[in-house]
Amino acid sequence: MNQRSKLAAGLGLAAFTLTAFADIKVNDQLSVGGYAVGSYRTTDPDPGPATDRFDLDAVKTLFTTNYKPVTGVISLFYQPGAPSDVTVLDAYATVDVGGGSTITAGKFLSYLGYEAFDIPNMTQISYANGDFLAPIPGYHSGVKWDYSDKDVGFGLALVDSVYSGPNYLKGDGELKKNGGFEGYFVYKGTENLTLWTGFAYDTKGNVLHKNDAILTLNIWLGYNLTKTSTLGLEFVNKDGGKGDTGYNWLAFYGVTTGKYYNAFRLSGEKLKDGGPGFTKFTYSPAYIVNDNFSVRAELSFYDYKDHTADKAIFFGVQTIFKF
Repeated sequence: MNQRSKLAAGLGLAAFTLTAFADIKVNDQLSVGGYAVGSYRTTDPDPGPATDRFDLDAVKTLFTTNYKPVTGVISLFYQPGAPSDVTVLDAYATVDVGGGSTITAGKFLSYLGYEAFDIPNMTQISYANGDFLAPIPGYHSGVKWDYSDKDVGFGLALVDSVYSGPNYLKGDGELKKNGGFEGYFVYKGTENLTLWTGFAYDTKGNVLHKNDAILTLNIWLGYNLTKTSTLGLEFVNKDGGKGDTGYNWLAFYGVTTGKYYNAFRLSGEKLKDGGPGFTKFTYSPAYIVNDNFSVRAELSFYDYKDHTADKAIFFGVQTIFKF
């Protein structure tokens, strides 16, 4: 399970069964998991024409091998509109060096972000933020060291880039011309509370904005109000120079009732120096048919500032099959 599954699994939403792959065991050393997700979604801005899409959202197959103390992970990923039809997403090996520490080398997901990368671990269809600022990185290659015990955890990564890659599914493949660093600290010593803070630093910045460097700071907390309800808060600040500096935030509440899950979210994003921003209100219900299949919907309202649209309504229905 990668770092960005923390929204669901890290906060104890055990009653919401979309929080992990099925992980079919092939033998003692190999297991396979994954998912296929499709949706219908429509966005109606004011002013502006409405648009809709009815398609696959993503397909992922994950292979995990275990040869203690080494665990290897490889995943294949398909997403419409991505630069490649099929992308090798995860490709890393992790060595358990003892004492709560692990060392990982290869291609892996960024530490940052309260909301999960993998769709089955999400609680809504759309992300809270990122439309203008895109502060949460994607995948990159490098090496990282992580430590965890029952009360705290921390990690540090040296990667080929944080933001400079040609797309969010991979870094730029270089270290000499551009390196990146990520780190985090998490506190979990208080019952039902998770407090996480982290950073990302890219030495050369984003190729689109031609930055010299980018520094992003991320803090979030999750609190289990009851066995079936969770509160989450997040703040992200990104300093990447003109046109790439700003902040975003979210407040989240989720509750499970039998086979139903309801998520309520309030979020916002703002680019500095007169750039656009928005406040977003989201309601997303889900119905869990069984351990492998679920359906979720989302209705979101955007209130824009300094943008071509004044407001927008988003509606979507998504089916999630995991194996």
